[in-house]
Amino acid sequence: MPELVKAVAEWGVTITEIVGILIIVGFALYALVVVPLLRLKHHQANEIYTEVRQRLGRGILLGLEFLVAADIIHTVAVELTFETVGILAIIVLIRTFLSFTLEVELSGRWPWQKKE
Repeated sequence: MPELVKAVAEWGVTITEIVGILIIVGFALYALVVVPLLRLKHHQANEIYTEVRQRLGRGILLGLEFLVAADIIHTVAVELTFETVGILAIIVLIRTFLSFTLEVELSGRWPWQKKE
């Protein structure tokens, strides 16, 4: 039975990682191709940079959430050792820092600050 759980968890990790990567790539393509075409069509060229940056940043944030989830599943269900838990802690710390800094870049405030 533990082998079945490990196999299902590995598939879950793979699928979750693929979803995270597809989200980042999909948002990047959308931000770089569709958004400029829509803005140019409506003669709003000065807003293209801001819109592309916002869309790309949101896609990266969402993709990072899936990649962190995949790392957690892998560590807890597949390979639970002190070494993998330590590596997971470092990865989650780095990705959390990236998420916070992206949020500040996109919204101009920390996630825990109230909207004005």
